[in-house]
Amino acid sequence: MKTQILTWALALAAGLACITGQAADGKKAIKLFNGKDLNNWTQQKPRAWEAKEGVLGPSASPGGYIWANGNYENFELELDFKMSKRCNSGVFFRTDPKNAVQGGFEIQILDSHGKAKVGKHDCGALYDALAPSSNSTKPAGEWNHMKLTVNGASVQVVLNGKAIIDANLDQWTTGNKNPDGSRNKFRTALKDLPRTGRIGLQYHGHPVWFKNILLKPL
Repeated sequence: MKTQILTWALALAAGLACITGQAADGKKAIKLFNGKDLNNWTQQKPRAWEAKEGVLGPSASPGGYIWANGNYENFELELDFKMSKRCNSGVFFRTDPKNAVQGGFEIQILDSHGKAKVGKHDCGALYDALAPSSNSTKPAGEWNHMKLTVNGASVQVVLNGKAIIDANLDQWTTGNKNPDGSRNKFRTALKDLPRTGRIGLQYHGHPVWFKNILLKPL
């Protein structure tokens, strides 16, 4: 009887944890976007982004980045994104908003569906540093699901259920150079870039939409 009561109690606790967003390890998942407003975000250009029907997207006068408030170091970030035709966007992390190009990292969002061979600038890439291992991008107009796991030097990306990036930042030991010998834009070696910073989304000329943005600290 005691065993049955204990089993029931543990199951109840697990159920309550799921309802509240509490993970089994005690760490809570954070809704970076509540689907209603942008109170947890800072826009590079005022009123360039808007919250509408549970979706974060560009307004009628779009432009620039939008940054989640706070700095984040090690985490799991899950989100859904939808692209327009020829869309070029990105998910930025461990980034300095004052120096987004050189001061942090980006997972590329690009209308790359159907490409047989993908490179360091295609959807899911660790931008300019590591190409995705395969092309799992859905066509423009369909929702994609991304899971980004950042822990110390490890950066992993799962796109639409496929693991496509498994990077060890400590392997990038030289500025402007990738481990395979190709050049990149980063004057500072990736291993020496900050291990904490802001999370941001980019508007880069073509509409892109995001929803279900959930972050779990590690």
